[in-house]
Amino acid sequence: MSSYLELTARERLARLFDTGSFEEFLPPAARVISPHLAQLDAPVSFDDGVAVGRAVLDGVPVFCAAQEGGFMGGAVGEVHGAKLTGMLRRAVAERASAVVLLLESGGVRLHEANAGLIAVSEVMRAVLDTRAAGIPVVALVGGSNGCFGGMGIVARCANAVVMSEEGRLAMSGPEVIETASGVEEFDSRDRALVWRTTGGKHRYLMGDCQFIAADDVARFRQGAVDAIAASRTAGVELSLAALETEQSLLGERIARFGECTDPLDTWTALGIADAKAVPMMDADSFAATAATHRLGGPQ
Repeated sequence: MSSYLELTARERLARLFDTGSFEEFLPPAARVISPHLAQLDAPVSFDDGVAVGRAVLDGVPVFCAAQEGGFMGGAVGEVHGAKLTGMLRRAVAERASAVVLLLESGGVRLHEANAGLIAVSEVMRAVLDTRAAGIPVVALVGGSNGCFGGMGIVARCANAVVMSEEGRLAMSGPEVIETASGVEEFDSRDRALVWRTTGGKHRYLMGDCQFIAADDVARFRQGAVDAIAASRTAGVELSLAALETEQSLLGERIARFGECTDPLDTWTALGIADAKAVPMMDADSFAATAATHRLGGPQ
């Protein structure tokens, strides 16, 4: 068993896809770096914290990207975002079979402000354009930095999200919520609460991610393969019917869980008899329990 969580972006690319198949666009040797960080005397990375390119997944050619959580928490700046957008556009131009995004990011770099925000919006548009071209986009979330801010939205623009329990997915991070609304609203130091709220198990039960995987590269690989196949079956392009279904799901969440103050309350409301046992379940036991209780039904 090889932990996905503990690997760097390039190690994930090397181990998730077929051996030796990753071909990088704009590698570190190209020295394409952020024009903003040096002006602020901030450290730079020669790949600006993201590797993009093409690879082979289970014998099928795909385009892919992996964010490096070890560089500024995977935060998105102008060049970082442009590399993601360029890869997605090239995937459309070359009629890729699928796109796999290995996401790990705290959101936009504060250092790059509006440039980073614009970059993320361009990535979102590119993801939807890729889907409109009939190419499935799958997001994998299992890094220690989670997937927050604009990249959390990007993940939810994809056809499917594959998460581990250790992965986290949300719009705002715990510290941001606490700063904006107070510790009474959300205590970012309560790590159990943080993972109950933003972790893979809760996101799976709420229908925000479609596949739950153990923290293992092989399981993420299989999750990506299954997610691509399921996306083609369900329909790749974002449609009005899909948006209406999502809106209905969100309405159900508010109606059923609007008064819940803790995910434990939500899990109980979903009909899980021993909600307190959920955090201690392994991935397979949890998936079996969640299959009949999660919003949206089994995948």
